[in-house]
Amino acid sequence: MEPVDPDTSAPLRVLLVEDDDADALLVTEHFSDAALAVDLQRARSLGEAERSLADGDVPDCVLLDLALPDAHDFEGLRRLLATEGPAVLVLTGRRDEQLGADAVSAGAQDYLVKDAVDGPTLARAVRYAVERRRADRVRRALRDAHLRADENARLERGLLPTPLLTDPDLHIIARYEPGTEQTLLGGDFYDVVEGTDGSLHVVIGDVCGHGPDEAALGVSLRIAWRTLVLSGIDPDRVLPTMHQLLVHERSNPALFTTLATATVDPTRSRMTLRLAGHPPPALVGEGEDSRILSDARLGMPLGVGTGSTWAPLDVELPPKWTLLLYTDGLIEGRQPSGDVLWTDGLMELLREVTGAPEPWRDDPAAMLDGVMERVRSLSTAQTDDVAAVLLVCDR
Repeated sequence: MEPVDPDTSAPLRVLLVEDDDADALLVTEHFSDAALAVDLQRARSLGEAERSLADGDVPDCVLLDLALPDAHDFEGLRRLLATEGPAVLVLTGRRDEQLGADAVSAGAQDYLVKDAVDGPTLARAVRYAVERRRADRVRRALRDAHLRADENARLERGLLPTPLLTDPDLHIIARYEPGTEQTLLGGDFYDVVEGTDGSLHVVIGDVCGHGPDEAALGVSLRIAWRTLVLSGIDPDRVLPTMHQLLVHERSNPALFTTLATATVDPTRSRMTLRLAGHPPPALVGEGEDSRILSDARLGMPLGVGTGSTWAPLDVELPPKWTLLLYTDGLIEGRQPSGDVLWTDGLMELLREVTGAPEPWRDDPAAMLDGVMERVRSLSTAQTDDVAAVLLVCDR
């Protein structure tokens, strides 16, 4: 099958690395006889070719002589292939099929014997080499994309777990959206577990930054939180222990994490809230009844300083309550006016959405989606990830 022709509007850029003037002239004449538009440049040594490539003058194909003043046999080939640049065709004056095969095994697209090539043969070899190199790049890019997607999927499963919940009166609705101005996975995480005594435990957190290191740290913190809670450790020791873990596990001493934890007693009438540099959650009611739990004392984020204490806030819960926890991506978007949405803006949106004539409690998931859609519509840019967890109690 013939390869796809390169763009005929521009000639193929070919760099000939050849120290022999007679051989260089022969290659030039071969291209003149071929039906292929070529912009041919010449380098008389490997060093000259490397300087040209280092300056950003990268051709589509390199024709490389294996016997150069500053490189012999496969030395020049290995050095050019290390640049991850153009296709490389090897030229040799020796009728050595094994040498050519070895060159291809070492990474060359093909090989040509100088005194056995003509114009059409040379043109065809260059075209095939360029197309194979392009195909290799596409395959490599697809493979890398699949690997990144698989890695992100594994990390997302760790960041966004399945809640451990048996209470039929409790419903968990969670949403996660990546930031629109970055493609790397962030470190937002959440978890919900029910203790053996019937108490409900919730965490939501945000590792600063984006990338696999931050996401992996978020997974570690979430799993640590779940393990500590299920072990029945004193609640006052959970955040200090997680702080120690973060300091030990982080790859950068500047990394920190904000998070909010909530523990609801088995009667579902009282909640204990702790904030580590994280925005406070909201109790969602009907219209004006919604409120941000701003009375909670805002402690230091995990990983900042030498550790801290995080004062609890006891909250009395109304019957059939709904609690919204979120990461700061939900409130940091800038409105057209230039003002940050922040908690006051979120409160206005909640009151607007829950104050609609249709009873939102019939479909709390639609209510949460409506809030997030309103945030997107009001913000000029959502640069950070957004995680939101809605806990609905029917008791």
